Amino acid sequence: MTGLIVHEWIERAGGAEKVLDAMVGTFPDAGIRCLWNDAPDRYKHNPPRESWLARTPLRRRKALAVGLMPAVWRNMRASEPPDWMLVSSHLFAHHAQLRGAAKDTPKYIYTHTPARYIWEPELDQRGQGFLPRLSAPALRALDRHRASENTNIAANSRFVQKRIEDTWQVESTVIYPPVDVVRIQSVSSWMERLTPIEEEILQALPSEFILGASRFVSYKRLDQVINFGDKARVPVVIAGSGPEKGRLTGLAETTDVPVSFIDSPSDALLFCLYERALAYIFPGIEDFGIMPVEAMAAGAPVIVNKIGGASETVVDAVTGVHFDFKDMDSAKNALSMIQSIKRTDCRRRSRNFSRDNFGTSLKTWMGVR
Repeated sequence: MTGLIVHEWIERAGGAEKVLDAMVGTFPDAGIRCLWNDAPDRYKHNPPRESWLARTPLRRRKALAVGLMPAVWRNMRASEPPDWMLVSSHLFAHHAQLRGAAKDTPKYIYTHTPARYIWEPELDQRGQGFLPRLSAPALRALDRHRASENTNIAANSRFVQKRIEDTWQVESTVIYPPVDVVRIQSVSSWMERLTPIEEEILQALPSEFILGASRFVSYKRLDQVINFGDKARVPVVIAGSGPEKGRLTGLAETTDVPVSFIDSPSDALLFCLYERALAYIFPGIEDFGIMPVEAMAAGAPVIVNKIGGASETVVDAVTGVHFDFKDMDSAKNALSMIQSIKRTDCRRRSRNFSRDNFGTSLKTWMGVR
């Protein structure tokens, strides 16, 4: 059986790309299609086929390319009809259709989210300009129509499942994204994998701390990690990089607790921070949230926003705490609840989200072997 995997565009790094990696690993003989590929070394054994947009400047101007994407996806060609298409969609890839004899190829849509660009522009700056706002009503109608053509739709969380129901007005099956749990748990102590410089960084940290780690962008809400630590009277470590670094360091200077920043940690150092932290703090409202599962895989309890997909992976009072980050006066109480959580329970829970489980769930949903 031959298949075709369809993905919006391929970045060098990102959560959607981790899902694509797992799809390609599950179906190694399937072809790959995308609008453009910005990671040409990623699938050397099976190079993705790009659309004509890849040969234009529009590949660097996504906001300008959006209006063309539905038509591009609707006019795909294949020399031989595949047995199925598996679509990884967060914008318009679910519009994909092959022309000619392959038009009726069964299509399975794995949805990271309906396009925030047109459905929730307040969460996506690309949807806030004049032209996007002008075209949004027509694109929403088209998007809902294309989604309604297909009954094989999966959501990456119950949180997204509800959004699919509200926007596309269709039902979906929940299949949680894959997390590299096996890799994280294959090492008994990640401290053994650190470089001498990384060991020095780790040794300079407080003996006890809470951890916030992600890209330094506003919607990740790392400022709330700092505020949480200040209220709970516990040192804070912030790991990552991004444009919010200056604002976060400025906030850190106003707190009564030490705040340490680690720029762009390696995987080994990040996993070691998970192991060492009293808790990993995740205030963002996300569709799923891979990093809380990574933290649990390393044994860290997670204090997670009670709203969003991440609350579905963290079991309240078992592997972490569901927390209202608008109520920082409860921070100390939330941190005290962490003391009764067993790190073995965190590790065990994380295994539900392994790549193997993801692949098995995909095959069961698609009815293929």
